[in-house]
Amino acid sequence: MRMLYLNSKQFAQVADCDELMSAIERAYDLEQSGSYAMPHRIHLEHQGNTLLYMPCFLNSVFGTKVLSLFPDNPKRGLPVISGLVLLHDAETGLPLAIMDGAAVTAYRTGAVSGLGIRYTAKSESRVVGLIGAGAQGFYQVLFASRARELEKALIFDHDRAKAEAVGKRIELELPHLKVKIAGTVEELLAEADLVITATPAIKPVLPDQSELLRNKSYVSIGSYKPEMRELPEALYKLIDQILIDTEHGLEESGDLITPLRDGWISKEKIVPFGKYIKGSPAARKDGETTLFKSVGMALFDLTVAESIYHKALNQGLGTQLD
Repeated sequence: MRMLYLNSKQFAQVADCDELMSAIERAYDLEQSGSYAMPHRIHLEHQGNTLLYMPCFLNSVFGTKVLSLFPDNPKRGLPVISGLVLLHDAETGLPLAIMDGAAVTAYRTGAVSGLGIRYTAKSESRVVGLIGAGAQGFYQVLFASRARELEKALIFDHDRAKAEAVGKRIELELPHLKVKIAGTVEELLAEADLVITATPAIKPVLPDQSELLRNKSYVSIGSYKPEMRELPEALYKLIDQILIDTEHGLEESGDLITPLRDGWISKEKIVPFGKYIKGSPAARKDGETTLFKSVGMALFDLTVAESIYHKALNQGLGTQLD
């Protein structure tokens, strides 16, 4: 039995933004049909570090993503996120592939946001504002630029050096975008009509001021634990609904737990994204201010990994292991 290994560079060679957004849309189809088996992801915290264990079964394949998040790793010259995705044949259980877990996470999270933007952001959106220049920063702008005809990207991070690093990568790989490093969140909000928050914050990174938040499209990907929050109370008062990528988020994200607990928004206004995109366009409610909240799930990782696996095999990419 031979097994394919894909490192991060090989994964990037195969990855195509539109194909990966299609893989995420397939994941929503599977979710709505119930053609999968997936438990809640397992979080294990130890001494400030996190282990995530995310298994999922499909009819064609099954797999697991094992991911570690070590916040102090940059001090060691190492990435915060590392791990592996294991892909198996669903009929025999034999392993098919091992992939770089950070690469799968980066691309699939970008693809989830990109699809959210494609369905929810205003078609005339031209300026994206990114708050948080961590590992996800570049990929969020990359997929946003595939979902809308963007002209400019504003980047804000409390660590200006990180914002500048992401900005330089955008300039290099997405030369059609003008890049500006914002000195404050308020400066970013003054220009951006599409706002992405990608931070590990435990208190809101956006100002609690309706006049600064109104009439924009928001994508929030950073809050995946109950104690984590990116969004202020004022934003919930501006939106007609929250679109969520998985209902597991109702138990995992502080940006859903807190507003429900404190009555900022009712549960009836929280809509699973899979149901939203399968409804008729006329039935969708799109207000002047929109919010797509993502926490991610193993089903996304698996559909992306399966798509990449078959494409890599067809192109003869990756390393075959005995």
